Amino acid sequence: MIPDRIIEPGTLRTDGARVAVDVRIPWYRALPASCIAGATLTVDGVEAPADSLRWRLNGEERTFADMVDDTESWWFPVDSAVLSGDLPVPADDAEHRVEVGLTLYIPYIIIGDDETLHIEERDAKTMKAAAA
Repeated sequence: MIPDRIIEPGTLRTDGARVAVDVRIPWYRALPASCIAGATLTVDGVEAPADSLRWRLNGEERTFADMVDDTESWWFPVDSAVLSGDLPVPADDAEHRVEVGLTLYIPYIIIGDDETLHIEERDAKTMKAAAA
């Protein structure tokens, strides 16, 4: 719905072994953490391993599996979450192509028998990596 605003410009951070980037919800309403079904994080064409991805929302870092039943934590359109993963990227002066894919379930839009709308959105930005 609003894919060009998923990645916040200038937020790529690295500690040499892991990268992180701030992301915004590509939807116009808040969603509970249980509706964040998954993500991908790619830098310069190399994708972070899915099992290394972590999601920081409201100060708490978790895996996507940890959020499946969480209806208490909410992601609001004005708040950033942090997506991180194992990917070695140097904190140098080079520009890096960052891509994020998100899969979200929209619980209040029913599209079939007990089936809710799910959206898959992607964004890509070019930015320099800063030391974490």
